[in-house]
Amino acid sequence: MSFTMNELALLLIALIVGWLLGLMMSGRGKYRRLWHDEQVAHRAAIKDRDARIEAANARIAELERQSGPIGPGTATAVSGAVHGRDDLSRITGVSQAQEVALNEAGYHRYGQIAALNAEQEATLEARLGLKPGTIAHEDWRGQAHELERGDKPGLFSRLTGST
Repeated sequence: MSFTMNELALLLIALIVGWLLGLMMSGRGKYRRLWHDEQVAHRAAIKDRDARIEAANARIAELERQSGPIGPGTATAVSGAVHGRDDLSRITGVSQAQEVALNEAGYHRYGQIAALNAEQEATLEARLGLKPGTIAHEDWRGQAHELERGDKPGLFSRLTGST
């Protein structure tokens, strides 16, 4: 088999073009570098997230230490209490929606409910859409007073006057 010089030149050109195209398409270095850079960025993001979580947990622990002891009537002692508020839905006759409305009206603690006067009761009944006299009839003030002291409000203690 014999080749002419033209055929050899064409064969050599085809080999060189194929070799160059193969190098361009392989992307050996470019994509490996991109993948490595993405891994480094991911590790940095994970470290940053963990540092922020640790800082938040440290701040929470600091705030819990500053808030003082846990006792009856404090937000941390009552299940369902949030952000320095008592769980007003523990008062019989107060629904979750009414608790939200009470909070919006500025009533967050049992002591505030226990200290209501007749005028404030009437205003709250109108705001909550209750019939006049409902708060007095359901004895929200008495229940709030018992909850503030840490007692469990109940029909027996209201009927007998015992606490």
